Amino acid sequence: MQKPADFILRTERFVREQIVVLDHDASHDWSHIDRVRKLALALAREEGIANLELVEIASLLHDIQDWKYSGSETAAATTVEEYLQQHSYPQDKQKAVLDIIQGIGFKDEIGAGRRITSPEFAVVQDADRLDAIGAIGIARCFTFGGKFPQPLYDPAIQPRNNLTKAAYMDSSQKPTTINHFYEKLLKLQGMMKTDAGRKRARSRHAFMEAFLKQFMLEWDAQA
Repeated sequence: MQKPADFILRTERFVREQIVVLDHDASHDWSHIDRVRKLALALAREEGIANLELVEIASLLHDIQDWKYSGSETAAATTVEEYLQQHSYPQDKQKAVLDIIQGIGFKDEIGAGRRITSPEFAVVQDADRLDAIGAIGIARCFTFGGKFPQPLYDPAIQPRNNLTKAAYMDSSQKPTTINHFYEKLLKLQGMMKTDAGRKRARSRHAFMEAFLKQFMLEWDAQA
C-alpha cells in the first residue's frame, strides 16, 4: 500500500500534466491549484478537521478537465475516477474525493442550491472561492477574460440577474469581464460555508468593491 505522501506527490505530477494537456491559462494554472490546496489545508486546521489527506487530494484534483477548458461537464469526474482507480486508491476515499469535485463549482450551486456534504467539502469549496476573490481574484478574472476573449466592459451590457446554470455555462454568450464580478464574484462572500472562510472573505470582498469603484471612476474619466 502506497503512503499518503507518495500518492500526493504522484497526484501533483498528474495534475501538472493535465494542465499542460488542456493549455490552461494563468487563471487556472498550477499556482491556482497550489493556492487552493494551501488555503483548504489552512481552513481545515482552523475548523478542526482531521482528514487532511482528503482535503489535499480533492484540492489538487478539483480543476481536472474543467468544463470551461474541456467543453465537457462529465470529463472531470470520469478522468479523476480513472486516475484514482488506476492507482488503487481505496474505494471509500475515491467516493469522498469524487463527491467533493463534482459539487464544489459555482454552476453546481446555482443549479442545485446550497450543498454541504462534509466538512472537507466545505473547506475545499471555500478555498477555491477565496482564490476567486480579492487581489488574486481580480487578476485571475482579467486573465480568464483575455483568454477566451471577453469584452473588458460595456455599459450597454447589463449584468445578468438570477443567473441559471444553463446561462452560466452557455459559451455563446459573451458577458463582459466586469459583469463577472456582479454575476458571480461579489456573491461568493455570502456563499462561504465555514467560519474560517467567511472571515478571510471579508477583506477580499472589500478589496474588490474598492477596485470596482475606482474602475468606474476611471472609465468615466472622473479620476
